[in-house]
Amino acid sequence: MTTPFRIGDLTVGNRVLLAPLAGIGNWFVRLQARRHGAGLAVSEMVSSFGLHHRNERTIGELLRIHPAEHPVSIQLFGHDPEVMRSAAAIAAGAGADLIDINMGCPVRKVRAAGAGAALLQRPELALRLARAAGEGSGRPVTVKLRSGIDPGDRSGLDLAVRLVEEAGVAAVALHPRSAAVQHRGSADYALVRELVGRLAGTAVPVIVSGGLGSASEARRAYRESAAQAVMIARGALGNPWIFGQLTGRRGGAIGSFPTRSEIVDELLWTMERAEEHLGARRAARYARKFYPWYLERLGIRGRDAHAFQRTESLDQARELLASFGEPLAIAA
Repeated sequence: MTTPFRIGDLTVGNRVLLAPLAGIGNWFVRLQARRHGAGLAVSEMVSSFGLHHRNERTIGELLRIHPAEHPVSIQLFGHDPEVMRSAAAIAAGAGADLIDINMGCPVRKVRAAGAGAALLQRPELALRLARAAGEGSGRPVTVKLRSGIDPGDRSGLDLAVRLVEEAGVAAVALHPRSAAVQHRGSADYALVRELVGRLAGTAVPVIVSGGLGSASEARRAYRESAAQAVMIARGALGNPWIFGQLTGRRGGAIGSFPTRSEIVDELLWTMERAEEHLGARRAARYARKFYPWYLERLGIRGRDAHAFQRTESLDQARELLASFGEPLAIAA
């Protein structure tokens, strides 16, 4: 997992990637992953229509890219090729090194709009979207998709092959669960291995995603799937150290876990970046989604953990954290 690989004309430093995390994967979450060793981070999914129509929040917040996070991929979703062409151009202009298209989101409202996993049932439209993104951006285009709509459906594999052969996509990330089961059940890494075999005559890497909640699970999926890279999603929530564990950056000892002080410092760093991103007032509410992931690691549970959800400011949360005996040093 430590060797570089290529996506189109872009060299990625290692084979451990941060997946797009809806509602979470903003610039500082991506920067955090890169700081801990991820070779590439993908943004949370961004509406192609929001970019096309120059929505202020979409451009100002979701498309914000930090200079230190390159290479970075911006994931777009949508169902209109011309809008996708426009959105991809805007994303490239903002600094995206890659454009990723979401063809796997199982959420009902996304599918109802004809985007996400709904594209598995409209392969011709999926092909047009991928071509348009490439034409609009001038960047390599990748796709992230599910294995199918319902259990047993393999349409995602067939579409992946067509996207490579007919639309020229530069990489495919496959989550080998159907959209219907969302994140339930076990991921079938044999499906990823099959796709790797079907694309063996190309230079297009296959990236395995889904069910990678720990470093050991990621290593197993990498081995069983024969994929060229792994894409960590939920396993990275409150756990950026997973990237160092997989790449050996934590003192060269794969499997090395963070200390209590490291966890506190990382939470404080996250709070600081949230304030930088959203301002103090909005950040105080936004940070509440991050607290449980770190507090669980600190052994702060139940009533004590719930107290963080009642804080009205970041300073209150810092004071509360300090009350558990932790220093307020900010990680660099």
